[in-house]
Amino acid sequence: MNEWNAMTYEGKDTILRVVRNEAAQLFALADRPEAWDAPTACEGWSTRDVVAHIVDTTEGYFRAFDAARGTGEIPAPHGLAAMARKANEAATSLRSVPQAELMDRLRNDFHKMQELLDPIGPEDWTGLMISHPYMGPVPAFFYAAGQLMDYGVHSWDIRQTSGRAHGLAGDVADLLVPFMFAIWQGTVRAEDVTEPFTIGIRVSGRNAGDYRVSVSREGLTYEQGEIDSLPAHIEFDAGSLVLTAFGRSNSGTVRGEMELAERYLNSFFRI
Repeated sequence: MNEWNAMTYEGKDTILRVVRNEAAQLFALADRPEAWDAPTACEGWSTRDVVAHIVDTTEGYFRAFDAARGTGEIPAPHGLAAMARKANEAATSLRSVPQAELMDRLRNDFHKMQELLDPIGPEDWTGLMISHPYMGPVPAFFYAAGQLMDYGVHSWDIRQTSGRAHGLAGDVADLLVPFMFAIWQGTVRAEDVTEPFTIGIRVSGRNAGDYRVSVSREGLTYEQGEIDSLPAHIEFDAGSLVLTAFGRSNSGTVRGEMELAERYLNSFFRI
């Protein structure tokens, strides 16, 4: 099995190691007094708000784990369409918390989350279903990916407004590739589809592969398969795929019908 596929237990140690590395980098970025009120790539958010968002998200994970183990209630998922609004409300509600206090809370939450993920065995890594606050029941491994999205992508967000050229770490991007198709599934505007279509996505990196992605009013489905016979496909390196799926950049190399590729790329709302 692939140690770089965190959807399998063989990838568990790899993703937790990379999460630890990315968390350390974000702590270093956000600890700087001059960075606290600086803008980030998240519209309307400073570094302070990014930290508050990760605190809110992680503490929501604690409640989800408690509920899965029978010590709390499982609320109905909000759906990804509500995520931007609710995440903004939660993050901005913590703006009065001093930097040192909020950073201590972030570090404590991170270590507590690691303590939840570290002991998970092979059966529970893929079989324990835990209700995500926005997506509903997902396997335990998705929470490791959620931590990597928070620390890896949001570190990119903080660096993006520094005025320096930079990129997304390859380890982060490679691990997140399989999860980006789930993000696309959850953010596709299926109600706006007037005619179903299928397009190819080609990804390089440790989780390289060709994917046939179909979009209709029923939603988005995907499977690995041959794509060269399709009217269009888009080639991504791992980092470009992640940043595109998260709405951070317009990337990718289009082969074939540009109109179809742009139709696909404009089929999603951003979170």
